[in-house]
Amino acid sequence: MQNIVEIVSSELNIRPKYAENVINLLDDGNTVPFIARYRKEMHGSMDDQLIRALADRVQYLRNLEQRKEEVISSIAEQEKLTDELKEQILAAKTLAEVEDLYRPYKQKRRTRATIAKEKGLEPLATLILNGGDGRLPITAAEDFIDTEKGVETAEEAISGASDIIAEILSDNADIRRLLRELTNKRGKIISNAATEEDSVYRIYYDFCEPISKIQSHRILAINRGEKEKLLKVSVEIDEGEALRILFARATCKDPEYNAILESAAKDAYTRLIFPSVEREARSTLTDMASEQAIKMFGSNLKPLLMQPPIKDRVTLGFDPAYRTGCKIAVVDGTGKVLDTSVVYPTPPHNKKEEAAKTLTALIKKHGVTVIAIGNGTASKESEIFVSELIKGLDNVKYMMVNEAGASVYSASKLGAEEFPDFDVSLRSAVSIARRLQDPLAELVKIDPKSIGVGQYQHDMPEARLNDTLSGVVEDCVNAVGVDLNTASPSLLARVAGLNTSTAKNIVLHREENGAFKDRKALLKVPKLGAKTYTQCAGFLRIPGGKNILDNTGVHPESYKAAEILIKELGYSKEDVTDGNLEDIEQRLEDFGVDKMAQLCDTGIPTVTDIAKELKKPGRDPREELVKPMLRSDIMDMSDLKAGMILDGTVRNVIDFGVFVDIGVHQDGLVHISEICNRFIKHPSEVLTVGDIVKVMVIGVDVAKKRISLSIKQAQTTEQKNA
Repeated sequence: MQNIVEIVSSELNIRPKYAENVINLLDDGNTVPFIARYRKEMHGSMDDQLIRALADRVQYLRNLEQRKEEVISSIAEQEKLTDELKEQILAAKTLAEVEDLYRPYKQKRRTRATIAKEKGLEPLATLILNGGDGRLPITAAEDFIDTEKGVETAEEAISGASDIIAEILSDNADIRRLLRELTNKRGKIISNAATEEDSVYRIYYDFCEPISKIQSHRILAINRGEKEKLLKVSVEIDEGEALRILFARATCKDPEYNAILESAAKDAYTRLIFPSVEREARSTLTDMASEQAIKMFGSNLKPLLMQPPIKDRVTLGFDPAYRTGCKIAVVDGTGKVLDTSVVYPTPPHNKKEEAAKTLTALIKKHGVTVIAIGNGTASKESEIFVSELIKGLDNVKYMMVNEAGASVYSASKLGAEEFPDFDVSLRSAVSIARRLQDPLAELVKIDPKSIGVGQYQHDMPEARLNDTLSGVVEDCVNAVGVDLNTASPSLLARVAGLNTSTAKNIVLHREENGAFKDRKALLKVPKLGAKTYTQCAGFLRIPGGKNILDNTGVHPESYKAAEILIKELGYSKEDVTDGNLEDIEQRLEDFGVDKMAQLCDTGIPTVTDIAKELKKPGRDPREELVKPMLRSDIMDMSDLKAGMILDGTVRNVIDFGVFVDIGVHQDGLVHISEICNRFIKHPSEVLTVGDIVKVMVIGVDVAKKRISLSIKQAQTTEQKNA
């Protein structure tokens, strides 16, 4: 039997030594970001996603081993464990295989088979399974007539024995394995209308697709349609082929006994096995689709969190509404609230002139250069109003901001603590403005499920979704780094090693003792011990602190190595402070990376990382990405014509395409077939949330608010015109 290290190293294609090291590091309480960033020599520079995949797989395999032990122990207590059965259980590779082997020995509720056994019919069942004893079945069955036990006739005895045979076949692990394989290879998922009314599930009203080919988003759509009682869903496999699997294990030469066995096999299949196989197939499909959706959610969330910040710009947050008015919040370049207001440019009030005067005054008073408009209710009218307003103003642009989750934050305890004197909707306006300034710092305050960059997220297993999304948020926060002296408790709590309690203690210590001057001062924070310090220190930044290294991703444990590297390459700490290390990588290469690693008593990956960090102290990796598009005008959907080529921003990546914001309030869909000229299995292979793309309009349905776009046709047209 392979051990866990061998299995995960083989499955994930990593060296066994690295797999073992990562498992040991995780078992010792180290966080994934810390392992990924500061223990590269131990795992060969695996990224955080691979480490998380390894951790998930190890957990599954450990649960599998534990379940095997429980099953073996349970069967042994029944004194039914054989060496062969034990070997089969130990060799099982999945929990499903273990449960199949355990099925005959499980404590069962009262069944037709158990009732038949109570009537003393088990020997007759064995006789029939063995092909009889030379007598006719009806004659053999007469020996088991017992009126006191409720067996009145030979026919009743055969019927009871057949129930026992059916359960024996149902409990056979090989039969279930073969039927599972048959279902996965040749089974079909069927859905039909459960109602005559029209619905978004119309395409599934008469739907059939092989289980082996059905796409994840269709599985989730079918499940939701069934849940809403608009679809009837079933699994179909060739019954004749399935029965042949059972007949192969329940057959004999005597035609009389064989007829009984075939009847029992059919009963086992229709009454006991197929309903179970169908449930298991549906469950497996759902699990697979959920994993894909969760993975896609995480893939979309990461670029959203990692969108480049629009720093040092006074921003006006505009939270659209109708009856209650549009809430306005002006924040400075650091996110501090400077002013608030409420205006009524939208129906039913339509006080556009009054609103324009108010906003113009705020923009001029505070030097606003960018307006962040929430994309919720009344956003179209608000965007039209703002685009008209800024035509008369210099150097002011706007951007539509996804406000998903803003209302959740506004009504939360955290929102109330941050702005106790603000109305709920005013908090939302502040959040919208800050999302544009620094998406990561603001979005960490919101439950990732509420951010809205996935599909069917409300149908996902909540614990699994939370784990995945929390991991994505944690990886993003630690990849960027956090300013120890300005970060909110919400942001600090996402730093490796920290939690809500230690984050609040850091902020409290900061408020009581002033700004942190160096990283070591963290050890004075209550409940933040040496182990936590080791995990978090490298991800916390102190701009303008005592030691320039405290404003880099260099871990304190590597400060000595960093100082040696600076000296040996002919620099000074002042050079680091002044940013005079542009040629550090060339100097390191000339010196010899291997030689420097030996001199610093560390590994090559660490030396290379130190050089990168020293080159740009306090660098934000997000600044190297494409900046979000700021707009100054708007088009109406009715202005769109087929053949138009426009710039757009990818807002969501899903299994069958991507949604792109082209500045007409309604996002357009680029179907997967219109993304590029080469074949791709999934849109995520070439696109991520936040990408700026050129698209061609290929269809507009104003009534249904649908816009069809093509990236590949836009590229082809531009190449022809070049």
